Amino acid sequence: MSGHSKWANIKRRKAKVDAVKGTVFSRLTKEIMAAAKRGGPNPEVNFRLRLAIARAKAENLPQANIERAIRRATGQEDGVQYEEVVYEGYGPGGTAVYLQIITDNRNRTAGEIRHIFSRHGGSLGESGCVAWMFEPKGRIMAARGDRDEETWLNLAIVAGAEDLRAEEDEVVVMTAADQLDVVRGRLEEQGIAIEEAEWIQEPTTVVSVSAGDAEQLSVLLELLEDHDDVERVFCNAEFPDEGQA
Repeated sequence: MSGHSKWANIKRRKAKVDAVKGTVFSRLTKEIMAAAKRGGPNPEVNFRLRLAIARAKAENLPQANIERAIRRATGQEDGVQYEEVVYEGYGPGGTAVYLQIITDNRNRTAGEIRHIFSRHGGSLGESGCVAWMFEPKGRIMAARGDRDEETWLNLAIVAGAEDLRAEEDEVVVMTAADQLDVVRGRLEEQGIAIEEAEWIQEPTTVVSVSAGDAEQLSVLLELLEDHDDVERVFCNAEFPDEGQA
C-alpha cells in the first residue's frame, strides 16, 4: 500500500470514529446547507445535495434535521448562514495541504487554522499557493467482493471511469469530476453496491516525506480534520510504509 493510500485509509478509519461524536452532525448539516444553497433544494436535480443527504443518512442524521438544513439554506427558515471557502498551506517536508471549509465566520476560522499550521510545522498560505498541485476528481468506493481485478476493470471501463485501484477489501474507481454521477449510475446498473461517492482534490504530484516529518504531518492533518469548520483535507504527501525509516 502506498503512503498516500495509507493516509486515505487513516482518514476513513478516523471518520468512523468521529461518527460517534456530536460534531459529525454539525458537519453534515453544514454540508447539506452548502449544497442546497449552491444548487437548489431538490436532490433529484442537485447531485451534490443528493450525495450530502446520502452521507447524512448513513450517519443516522434525523430526517427532520436534513429538511431543516435545506429550508435554512434556501431562506425558508431563519438560522445561521454558512459560506464555502478554500484554505491552502504547507505542511512539514514541503507538502501541500488543501482544505475545504464551511464556516459562518471566515476571520475566526482563518485565525484558528493558521494557529494549527504554525504549531505543527506548517504555514497557512495565500489563495492559489498550492491549488495548482491538485486536480478535481470523482472517487467511488465499493466492496471488492468475489470479483477479480480484471472483472472490476471491465466494469469500470464500461461505466466510463478513468482509473481503478483494487485493494484487498475494496475497490476505488476514479472519474472525471463532471462524470461522477454518470459513472456511479452506470456501476449501479451493473449491480455494484456503492459504499461512497464523493468529489476530491487529487494531487498531481506527490512529495515523499521522512519518518520524522510524517509523524508531525500526521498530527497536523488530524488536527485540521478535527476542526469543526473543516469539511475535507487533502495532502500530496507520500507517507513511508510501516517500518520504513
